[in-house]
Amino acid sequence: MYKLLLTTAIFISSIITALAGNDGPYIIGISAEIKSEILQENRELIIYTPASYAFTNKKYPVLFLLDGKFHFHHASGIVDFLSTQSIIPEMIVVAVVNTDRNKDFTPTKLSQRPQSGGADKFMDFFDKEVFPYLEKNYRTSNYRVLMGHSLGGTFATYALLQRPELFSSYISVSPYLMYDNNLLIRETLEKLKTDYKNKINFYMTVGNEPNYFETLDFFAQSVKTASPKGFNFSYVKRMDDNHGSSPHLSIYNGLLFIYDDWKLSDEVFAEGIKAIDKHYKSISKTYGSNIVAPEAVINLLGYKYLAEENFENAIEVFKENVKRYPESANVYDSLGEAYEKSGDIKKARENYAKAVNLSKKTHQPNYKIYLQNLQRVSE
Repeated sequence: MYKLLLTTAIFISSIITALAGNDGPYIIGISAEIKSEILQENRELIIYTPASYAFTNKKYPVLFLLDGKFHFHHASGIVDFLSTQSIIPEMIVVAVVNTDRNKDFTPTKLSQRPQSGGADKFMDFFDKEVFPYLEKNYRTSNYRVLMGHSLGGTFATYALLQRPELFSSYISVSPYLMYDNNLLIRETLEKLKTDYKNKINFYMTVGNEPNYFETLDFFAQSVKTASPKGFNFSYVKRMDDNHGSSPHLSIYNGLLFIYDDWKLSDEVFAEGIKAIDKHYKSISKTYGSNIVAPEAVINLLGYKYLAEENFENAIEVFKENVKRYPESANVYDSLGEAYEKSGDIKKARENYAKAVNLSKKTHQPNYKIYLQNLQRVSE
């Protein structure tokens, strides 16, 4: 069922290439085509994995994008940026490329839309084909976020009402809830559960689109009236955006809304690595997997001590990062820097050399920077 038919690379030749430390194309995603028995057609997925995927064994949450080819580039960039700032977790991004959005995203068949009414099959496609394919070929956690725009937002809302267990959180941008004489509006109070045992986030936005306001306002009021437990809801009118421009910042702010408890507070960070570990352990239950402190966060703590010239603590923190992320070239480079600034040139050289060799062997970024550091202390 899950036959991998095609694998290609999506390349961007740009200034980003220079940041990678190599000459040539910069890969941001892989295109994979799976044969769907449910939909009776081949479907393309475009898949982004975070930089750390190559040298960790952990599982990652997944952001699913409807209208995938249109949203993949900017949405994967948002995920990359926010995760490198440790504001949200690193995520796998899966863009589902359209064949017929009128068919896949609509819950009922309408005479004026001959191909409509395939939303239930499309949910089965996710549940029985896409999820198993990803679990087989990627290290994915069970925390799944669905983003849909316009008719894609209709599908996201329908999935919430019909099968809320499919996804953990939703970003619904300008959902066309007027479909089939306001079908989903009429079903909202009936279909919303009174209690969601696994917390669900639903982030809904609309641009400066007055034709949508009455329907979406009514939906928001229905949610308020129902007040289901475990249902975290936000509705934002983006009056400076139109129907086409609203998805970008909606994805950005939607991820901030979904992961509002992810970022460390200054107080916790100042307490050190034990407090940091406690924070990530405490949110593990929310996101359904064992979450550990990211490499970047531990590194930031090490550099805090380094800036204070607390070399002993800096070295201990960087050594801990090496222990936790031994396949990352960056952790050895940071440890080398701490040893260099503390005056231990021999150990600095050893760790810079490890960073250079590992970066070259596994094609990790910043090879040239690591090499410059090694050359400097060697001289």
